[in-house]
Amino acid sequence: MAEDNDAPGTAERRRRGIATYRDVMKADPPARSSPFTEIGMLDFVFAEVWARPGLSRRDRRFVSLACVAAADAAAPIEEHVYAALASGDITFEEMQEVVLHFAVYCGWPKGSFFEQVTWSQWARLHAERGETMPPPQPLPYPPTPGDPELRLQGGEQEFRDVNHVPAPPRTSPYTQAGILNFVFGEMWQRPNLGRRERRLVTVACVALDDTPLPIRSHVYSAMKSGDLTLDEMQEVVLHFAAYYGWPKASFLNQVVAEEWERIQRG
Repeated sequence: MAEDNDAPGTAERRRRGIATYRDVMKADPPARSSPFTEIGMLDFVFAEVWARPGLSRRDRRFVSLACVAAADAAAPIEEHVYAALASGDITFEEMQEVVLHFAVYCGWPKGSFFEQVTWSQWARLHAERGETMPPPQPLPYPPTPGDPELRLQGGEQEFRDVNHVPAPPRTSPYTQAGILNFVFGEMWQRPNLGRRERRLVTVACVALDDTPLPIRSHVYSAMKSGDLTLDEMQEVVLHFAAYYGWPKASFLNQVVAEEWERIQRG
């Protein structure tokens, strides 16, 4: 598109968008042939959102990965998984944990394709580098006890530590076998991904799933714990809006303001 009639600064912003795209995605940007690619993707998403301070590029990757994996769009999933691995921002071991965490919050069917893409892009990266794919390594396990009762007790404690509210009662398979035994009895305690990173994936997942109570609880606990500051959470909202849409982000933005006020009230 011609730049002769562009507003002041547009050409510079466009150059910044192209450079940021190459840096983030580890590839050349698509042709600037439509408002979507030129104005939306390059001029805004990459020139403005990815270039903003407040969240690191690594932090933004966790939000982006959750969004594109949930959107069921094959090419964006492949592009973002490849870029995260090729940049070194996220290791293969960390990516595997992201897949598991995502599957818990967005479902195993979506997680299965995310898992497939992770392995295929890992193989692609090694092929491009002329390297042999390393054999699968033994998976680490969290230090959770084998005794079922102790495991449930550990899940209850982890739930309290993560969510800053009492653990739910063991009144259904959902809470006992699911929430306490697996989600908090094992997954949140697994190595290879820190609690802050898990917060970023979780907030994006619950926001895109339209789940009001989990959105509120995870936004509250992420800020209450100090794992994410208010400024960082507001950047998460903007990044989420760019990758999953402004209507869904509008509620997330509202919740951030309300839960921060609740925290300030004590």
